[in-house]
Amino acid sequence: MIITSLLDLDFYKLTMMQAVFHHFPLIRVRYDFVNRNKEDNLSICYSSVIDEIFQGLNNLKFTTEELNYLKTLSLFKDDFINYLSTFCLCPFDNVFVSKKNKNLSITIQGSWLDTILYETLILSIVSESYYSVMFPGSSSKISQKGIRELKRNIKNLSICHLPIVEFGTRRRYSKYHQENVIYELISNSNIKINGTSNVYSSKRFQIPVKGTQAHEYIQAMQGMDCNLKNSQKLALETWIQEYRGQLGIALTDTLGIDAFLNDFDLYFAKIYDGLRHDSGDPYVWSNKVLNHYKKLGIDSRTKTLFYSDGLTLKKSEEIYNEYYKFANISFGIGTKLTNNIPGIKPLNIVIKMVECNGQPVAKISDSSGKTICKDRLYLSYLKKVFDIK
Repeated sequence: MIITSLLDLDFYKLTMMQAVFHHFPLIRVRYDFVNRNKEDNLSICYSSVIDEIFQGLNNLKFTTEELNYLKTLSLFKDDFINYLSTFCLCPFDNVFVSKKNKNLSITIQGSWLDTILYETLILSIVSESYYSVMFPGSSSKISQKGIRELKRNIKNLSICHLPIVEFGTRRRYSKYHQENVIYELISNSNIKINGTSNVYSSKRFQIPVKGTQAHEYIQAMQGMDCNLKNSQKLALETWIQEYRGQLGIALTDTLGIDAFLNDFDLYFAKIYDGLRHDSGDPYVWSNKVLNHYKKLGIDSRTKTLFYSDGLTLKKSEEIYNEYYKFANISFGIGTKLTNNIPGIKPLNIVIKMVECNGQPVAKISDSSGKTICKDRLYLSYLKKVFDIK
């Protein structure tokens, strides 16, 4: 089985889950799977994906050892840990998978609490299942090629100790290769690994686990019983109430950086430690953020700018050299670490929330091709409300 532990997921799934548990326990949602590379024939791994989801994930639970590890992170409250002790996945109730031409159709729906963990688990399953069919029995040799490429890329950096976080769970070549990548990052003195987004790897390698919230958390507020114009502010405020100053990196591109900064006033800018870039031109984004802090009278050198959009080590180095004097800079690198293997084409797959409380919700990206919405009328209305061109 590909997933053998409920910790083998991105940390933000658990941090968001606790916020949902305390503030939105009755909310119902729907997620859809999207394959951005339409030419990739994902139907070849349909049988494996079905087995891994409905046999591997069914009734998967947190162990006592895993719950004890979560307690050591000092972020999770006792009532939430108690809830997790009885929680189990029930994909037969929440996950619907079929073949559609050469693609996979995957829908996840149910209560937000019941379904929130599926995203990165299922993406990992689809990715590894696909490569196990494409390259059967070659995992070890292919991983070795990937590690040689990683060493070469690190060697070509002109600065040492580039601050990075491993972000590659969702589209990894395999769990085995992801672990090899993390081991290499830890062992290589020319890089500075600040942690990983994978909770299982954090526990195994004893390195910090990193993550805050994803687009779904902010998207979901569009379906709440509040003024739509205040939905981003509701997300920012509820996060503050849940974590009281911890996990203070805010995601900026659910509705685009301009709409975000319009809501990110002096109150939020002082409380949050920094901001995360996940779409659009990183230089345009950085200059807008730095100017925003300046306008608010905040020294940007006290804040963190965290970049996580399709990064390579080289691109991260270029951004670092441009902005390290103006803020604390860090990078979350995903696919280009855990699926950067010569001769292997990475998948470009996502699972995004499309409904909350029976209402459409949207993500309006700063990058073309990343906007997600199932309802064109709603998307047009949302853009009008937030003055998005």
